[in-house]
Amino acid sequence: MRWIGVHAPALSLEAFAATLGAAAPLTPLALVVQHRIVAANTVAAQAGVQPGMKRATALALVPSLVLGAADEARDRQALNALAHALLAFSPSVCWQAPHTVLAEVQASLRCFGGAEALWQRMQAALAVLGHQLHWAEAPTALAAAWLAQAQAQALTPSPTPPRLCQPLPHAPWTRHLDELPVSMLGLPAPLAERCVALGLPAPLAERCVALGLSRLGELRAQPRAGLARRLGPECLTLLARAYGEEADPRDWISPPTQFDSSLELPFRTEQVEPLLDAVAVLLQRLAAWARAHQARVQRFELRLQHQTRLRASSQGEAGAHRSVLGLALAEPSADVAHWLAVLRERLAREPLEAPVLGLALHCAEPVFTAAPSGELFPELAGPDTQGLLRLIDRLQARLGAEAVHSLRLVHDHRPECATRTHPVQAMPTHPAGQSAPTAPTALPRMTRPLWLLPQAQALPERQGRPWLQGQPLRLLEGPERIETGWWDEHLAVRDYFIAGLPNGHLCWVYKPRLPSAEAATEGWFLQGWFG
Repeated sequence: MRWIGVHAPALSLEAFAATLGAAAPLTPLALVVQHRIVAANTVAAQAGVQPGMKRATALALVPSLVLGAADEARDRQALNALAHALLAFSPSVCWQAPHTVLAEVQASLRCFGGAEALWQRMQAALAVLGHQLHWAEAPTALAAAWLAQAQAQALTPSPTPPRLCQPLPHAPWTRHLDELPVSMLGLPAPLAERCVALGLPAPLAERCVALGLSRLGELRAQPRAGLARRLGPECLTLLARAYGEEADPRDWISPPTQFDSSLELPFRTEQVEPLLDAVAVLLQRLAAWARAHQARVQRFELRLQHQTRLRASSQGEAGAHRSVLGLALAEPSADVAHWLAVLRERLAREPLEAPVLGLALHCAEPVFTAAPSGELFPELAGPDTQGLLRLIDRLQARLGAEAVHSLRLVHDHRPECATRTHPVQAMPTHPAGQSAPTAPTALPRMTRPLWLLPQAQALPERQGRPWLQGQPLRLLEGPERIETGWWDEHLAVRDYFIAGLPNGHLCWVYKPRLPSAEAATEGWFLQGWFG
């Protein structure tokens, strides 16, 4: 087996700073629990802010320090996004405290073209989520988690998983694991959680150190009976699972059927650009969730939490309300850049009602459709409609859905009644595994023009022939006889002809066949143009 461990040591701070965009690396940030600092970023740490420091002391050192409350729900949403990104590469993904995600990828190597190609694609999928990650690889889940967390404790991030997966009795991964200090087992996790870094209770790690056992290799070398008597069976069980000597059953993660993720802004804002920086974080999580389902997204809602009154007044307290911004795409997509561009157009058309305090993104269900064309030369496989559909999305976002229409055919022989305008709706989707119907290789011969005049134009007649623009028309094809409309009192009894001008332009003309059929009974009429 081949396990990949991905550990995010600064996940709590990064989840809090996600809404700051490009200003986050330059802003001093810290998280607080019960008026004490539990985590600080590099800028704040360089100014003297340390975990355990009182909140007032930290503000005295750095007046511009941005403080946030530690929030387990916010961390869980960020960790879920990491898990969803890994689910696109392996169905066997699980958690390991703290802030570690594990994926068993042995069965995925052949599918993705080998270990190197798989790691590169996994790194690209996780990089867009904006977390500093530490990687490790091992034949067991617990070993991969411990080695990844050890890199974070030693401040030695690895951009790619080290080669730790040699299935030999004394393979390099066992030597790496043997070198891990036992004292790491007692280090508390971020945010003062009660779970410890590598899964052992802190009192157990203290007893190991008291016995003079400073590394895992030394602990494993001791007689099992003595360790069980002094430390309990839990220690032996964890060691056996880490070294692959005992089964380590895991509960696999399944992505939820609906997507919900939220962010609280550190500052209220009325500007679109800072808001879009925060929305981009939620959209990246949405894309990871969709890829975990092997699906795409066509509809989602952006819920904005507004501040109704900037200050309390005699008429009521300052409060908040929500507004919902729904987005429906012409075609299911998993492109974050396209989603963001459409939202930018929509927010430019619809100003914010009030300053925004928080954001939430909701998607009711993914759309399971066939994947985009993977042809080597897609232009030969059929017409590419992606550009047209994205243009429709942006036009609807900028002008409103009611302002963008399409033409649909109506079962009526009269040209002026044969089409109706309708708002552009979503394109029909096709179930996964089924491809969309291909376009015909040859277009049928057109006998009616696409360009029709709003009202038929009367033409002069000389010696029985219609004239247009001072030139006689030559009748090339016809007549096409139409007799219809008796049921709605708009009777049409006409003979249509395709006519040509001397310069080669083609037009569509008709002549009423019965004098009493229509109000305009004499002469010829121009109905439309070809080309």
